[in-house]
Amino acid sequence: MGILSSFTALWKKREVSSTRLTMAVSLFFIVVYNRSFFQHVIEVYPVSWQNIWFLLSLATGVTLVIALFITLLSSKYTTKPLLVLLFIASSLSVYFAEKYHVVIDYIMIRNITETNYLETYDLLNLKILCYVFFLGLIPSLFLYRIQITDVSLKKAVAYKLRDVFLILLLIFILLLSSNKFYTSFFREHQELRYYVNPIYYVYSFGKYMSKEVFVRKKAFVQIGTDATMSEPKGSKKKIVFFIVGEAARADHFSLNGYQRETNPLLKKEGVIDFSNVYSCGTSTAYSVPCMFSSFPQAEFNSNKGEEYGNVLDVLQNTGSVDILWRDNNSDSKGVAVRVPCQDYRSPDLNTMCLKEECRDAGMLVGLDQYVSQHDSKNILIVLHQMGNHGPAYYKRYPKQFEQFTPACQTNEFEKCSRSEIINAYDNALLYTDYFLDQVIRFLKKYNDTHEVAMLYFSDHGESLGENGVYLHGIPYIIAPEVQTHIGALMWLGDDFKKKLPVKSILAHRNDKYSHDNVFHTLLGLFQIKTTLYNKKLDIFADE
Repeated sequence: MGILSSFTALWKKREVSSTRLTMAVSLFFIVVYNRSFFQHVIEVYPVSWQNIWFLLSLATGVTLVIALFITLLSSKYTTKPLLVLLFIASSLSVYFAEKYHVVIDYIMIRNITETNYLETYDLLNLKILCYVFFLGLIPSLFLYRIQITDVSLKKAVAYKLRDVFLILLLIFILLLSSNKFYTSFFREHQELRYYVNPIYYVYSFGKYMSKEVFVRKKAFVQIGTDATMSEPKGSKKKIVFFIVGEAARADHFSLNGYQRETNPLLKKEGVIDFSNVYSCGTSTAYSVPCMFSSFPQAEFNSNKGEEYGNVLDVLQNTGSVDILWRDNNSDSKGVAVRVPCQDYRSPDLNTMCLKEECRDAGMLVGLDQYVSQHDSKNILIVLHQMGNHGPAYYKRYPKQFEQFTPACQTNEFEKCSRSEIINAYDNALLYTDYFLDQVIRFLKKYNDTHEVAMLYFSDHGESLGENGVYLHGIPYIIAPEVQTHIGALMWLGDDFKKKLPVKSILAHRNDKYSHDNVFHTLLGLFQIKTTLYNKKLDIFADE
C-alpha cells in the first residue's frame, strides 16, 4: 500500500519521502524496463513450482539492487535529475533490447560516442520516439510533479544509512533463501546480468568513463621500427587493396555455399574465398582497430588500439609503401590517424551520392591519378565500406541491385517480415559483390606493370532475426556465431600467383582464421622484415 500511495502522490503532487519514492521507482524499473531481462531468465529457469520461489526472489532482489543504487547516488538536489536521466536512457535501452536484442555494454557505449549523424538517422523512427515519450518523458512528468519531503541534513544521512542497511540485509536474506539457485545463477549464467536495466548500462558507462575519459593517456608507442622491405632490386611495385567490409556474415556468401547467388561476379574472377574466418569483435569501433593491431584478440583492448601503432604505421615507416585510406563508413576508428585519410561519405569527394547516401564504388574514382602520382613506391589502398550497415539495408544499394524481393524498405524491422529483411540484406551483399568486382577490374589494368592483389575482410557479422536477434554488438562472450563468422576473400594478379604458394593457400582455405591474421598477412604480402612478423599467422606463408 505504501508503494501504491507513493505512485498516487506523484500525480497529486503530494509530498513523499525519499525512501518511498526510491522503492516506488525501483519497482517501476522492474515492471516497465526489465521485460527483456526476465524473458532471458525464464529461458534458463522456466516458470514452474520448482523455480517460482527463485523467480520471485530474483525479482525482489533486482528491485532491491536498483533501490540501493538510487539510494547511494541520490540526494536532495540530485534525485530528480538522476531519475530523469535514467528514465530517458532506460526507454532507449528497452527499445534496442526488445527490437534488436542489443545489449548496452562498454563497447556499445563506445560505439554510440563514435556514431555519426547518418548512422543515428538510420536508427530513428516513430517507434523509438514513442518509447522515449511513453517510457521516458511521461514518467519524468510524474516525477516533476512530486515534492520530496525536506528533512535536515542529519536526518537525511540517518535515513540513508538506515535504508542502505535494510536493503543489504534483505538482499543477504534472499541470497540465503535460494542459495542453490543463486550459485548456479552467478556462476553459470553471468550473461544474464547484461540485460538488467538500468544497472548494467550504468556500470558500462562508468567503465567507459574510467577507460576512455578519466584515464591518463599514455605516450604513443611506435612499433616495428626495425621494419624494412626485402624486395629484390628491379622487382615490380605492388598495388594492394585492403577492403574493410561492414556487417558481412560468411553464411550469406554464395561462395561459401549459400543457396542464393550473392557473389555472381566474384565467382567468375577466380577469387580465393576463406570460409572459416572470425572477427575479434562484434562492432566496428572494436573490430577495425583490432584487425590492424599487432596484438591478438586475447590481448587487445581499445586503449592498446589508441596507444600503439598498427600495421599501417609499420608499412609507412619502411619508407617503401605509400598508404591511402578512403572511408565511406563512420571513420577509421583511430587506425588511419597517422596516414592520409579521405572521407567519402560526402559528395564533396564522392561523385556517386544520392541524397545522404554515398556509394562504396565512389571510392574508386580518381585512384588512377593517385597511382600515377605514387608510382615510385609500393601502394596500399584501404577502402572502408558502408557495406551492409543496418538496419536500413535498403539504402546500401542502387535499385538495380534489388534482385531479392520483396525487400524491407524501412529501418523499422517490426514492419517487415524476416524474409523481407533478409532480402534487403542479401541485395546489399550483391552490391558488395559488384564493388569488389570493380576493385578487381581496376587492378587488372595494372596487372602487367605491377604486382596487384585485393584482400577483403568484414569487420563483423550480423544477426538477421535468429532467436529474435537483429544487427550486431552483443558482447563477444555471448554473441551468436553469425555476428563473428565473417566474409573474407582475396584476389591475386599474375605476379602474386607466381610468387605465393597458391596451391597451399587453396588447400587451407577452409582452415580457421581470424582478424589476428591480418597484421602478419599484410607484412608478408609486402615482404616486410621485422621482429613483429609471425609467419604462422601469415595466411600466404609457405608451410
